[in-house]
Amino acid sequence: MTTTGPVHGTWEPTPAACWEDAFLSGNGRHGALVFGDPNDDRVIVTHHTLVRPNGGEHARPPRLAAELADLQDRLLAGDLKAAEGFTDGRPLQWVQPFHPAFQTRVRRTPAGGTDGYRRSVDFTTGEVTATTADRTSQVFVSRADDVIVQRISTTADLDICLDHRLPGAPQALGVGHGALRTPEGAVLGLRARYPGSDRAYTGVTLVAVTGGTTELVPPGVRVTGVSTVLLLTRVRRHTGELDVATEARELRELLADERSYERSYDTLLARHLDMHRAAYTRVTLDLAAAPAERALSGSELLQQPAKAALLERLFAAGRYHLLSASGLNPPRLTGLWTGDWDTAWSGAFTNDANVNLQTASAAAAALPEVSAACAALVQRQLGDWRENARAVFGARGAVAPAHSDGESGLSYHFSREYPLHLWTAGADWLLKPLVDHDEIRGERDPRTAAALAEVAAFYEDFLTRTDADGHLVVVPSYSPENRPVGASWGAINAAMDLSAARHALRTAADYHPGPDADRWRALADRLPPHRINADGALAEWAWPGLDDTYDHRHLSHLYGVWPLDEITPYDTPQLAAAAHRALELRGAENDSAHGHLHHALIAARLRDGDRVAAALGQVLDGDFFHASLMSAHYPNRDVYNADAAHTLPAVLIEALVQSTPDRLVLLPALPAALAQGRLHGIRTRFGAELDLSWTPDGAQAVLKPSRTLRIDLWTSFGAQPLDLVAGEDHVLSPGTW
Repeated sequence: MTTTGPVHGTWEPTPAACWEDAFLSGNGRHGALVFGDPNDDRVIVTHHTLVRPNGGEHARPPRLAAELADLQDRLLAGDLKAAEGFTDGRPLQWVQPFHPAFQTRVRRTPAGGTDGYRRSVDFTTGEVTATTADRTSQVFVSRADDVIVQRISTTADLDICLDHRLPGAPQALGVGHGALRTPEGAVLGLRARYPGSDRAYTGVTLVAVTGGTTELVPPGVRVTGVSTVLLLTRVRRHTGELDVATEARELRELLADERSYERSYDTLLARHLDMHRAAYTRVTLDLAAAPAERALSGSELLQQPAKAALLERLFAAGRYHLLSASGLNPPRLTGLWTGDWDTAWSGAFTNDANVNLQTASAAAAALPEVSAACAALVQRQLGDWRENARAVFGARGAVAPAHSDGESGLSYHFSREYPLHLWTAGADWLLKPLVDHDEIRGERDPRTAAALAEVAAFYEDFLTRTDADGHLVVVPSYSPENRPVGASWGAINAAMDLSAARHALRTAADYHPGPDADRWRALADRLPPHRINADGALAEWAWPGLDDTYDHRHLSHLYGVWPLDEITPYDTPQLAAAAHRALELRGAENDSAHGHLHHALIAARLRDGDRVAAALGQVLDGDFFHASLMSAHYPNRDVYNADAAHTLPAVLIEALVQSTPDRLVLLPALPAALAQGRLHGIRTRFGAELDLSWTPDGAQAVLKPSRTLRIDLWTSFGAQPLDLVAGEDHVLSPGTW
């Protein structure tokens, strides 16, 4: 890794002592956690589909539509706890929990020395490498061929097996091993059947040996006299039996050169790089860090949270991990990785903040692969969203769940304290990044258009009650995961619900010009305005008597500020001031990473660089990051969680550049500590690529527009119109802004 520019990787001088510190690779389907121990080389294998059956696969949303009108009557009449009885009486049921598959283990016999040890991950390639004086191990997960590839170069004898024994693995897991010698070496299989279920998963590893012999040593193999061993691994979740022979044959077909499996690794890597490197290198951030800081290991750098080199590396790592976790699905709470069967909060897709924050940078940071993963999840689950709308609200259209395991999009995870089945804003939040993606590329995806129409149809059926002023009322309404003072969680006119309904209806209208659009815009116009409370803050509930509970980790009520553009310092300065007051009054509650960075994103939209810096400082000073540069949910690396790792790039981008379809804001919330730097390759929502550089003496921006249009340019000097011509670079020098 060079230290003359930002470092696109990280390294450690010792193997990982725990799975949380293992370096990560992934292709959006398969994941790998690499320990890098030269004497017991372990790679934990994960897959987005690996969720443990717990009854959730059969759970349905509660059928409460017949009781909805009575609930609305009671809430509007002042019964502030009426929603606590809006349930079918079931206990809280979590979605199916995400879990690891197994680990491949390559043990050196006898154990050797560790002279010259170094463990590293290259973000530009996705390769994790561990070296000693006499051994090299390289691992990557191929985007092109959907396979985990490991090459080990050594003269030592090796014992190789698949091992399911990971923390929390159920004792009743039905595990069967298989090993078969083949011309290239061997095929290893591990099948695990879930307790009390007809579902199972099977891992298959092809062992290809160059320059040695292979002997079966159940449950694995021993290879002797080798120069290179190549392991190709896949895992499948299934019902019934998996045809291991077919899986092995498909792996064997990936061996490009039977005379040199080492060259097969290079061929597989080259195909992978065509996809991975192109995506990763689109955007870079250079904060002019000192070369000596850039040369530090990740764990050393984490001990110096004020250093620019740490933010550079966390920005790079965040984009790398976000890309690596996104494919079949967007990232889970743990991204694509876990080494423990007891994954916190089921390792779910949590849609009331976490998924949304983690994918916040996808559009601007030029990762359409992440947007495509979000779209894939939405499309697979849209039918379930329809059932949520029918069952709970008796409505057409679609309502997204707050929690999902990736298989089901049904709303069945709820309780008295978390009445998540009442939450109606989720579909808009999940579709917002897809709308941003469409704005960037200048085309509207018909699938996004269809989903927006479904959301609008829901609001047409749901928004039927009015207040004394003739405004529509969102009732019941839920502000994740908070409640008003002295009232219940199910309430009226949560600010998030108002913003989401307005945005969904108007955006659907933009995508569907005609009679539907006129009707949807008219409905949006009948929603009430936001309320400003006695403290001068934007109220979390726009309903008299529902007072704010300030000490909370979620900032749902400021949804209109971020990710929406409903409340801005430019168009709605009075509301922006009230939103800023609400941000000032908000507590951090349990000090979660997502709360701090959500705070930072909103502060950036409100042009408060000091508050952005303070929120970032809470995370950087709070020991939230593991040596892997994956993060934790709480300080002191408590509970492995991808929120901070994946969200941090979005915070830095929002502090430096913001855009809408007709506005560009440069350096809106620059933290004072970031005195100079360069951000390259950012995508704007008006269809231009942007390079930005700044120093204490001024700034320069280069716009590369793909469309001809006029936008408003906002800088510290105010606003001015800017005319852009497709295909012509436009340079904004310090003297022009």
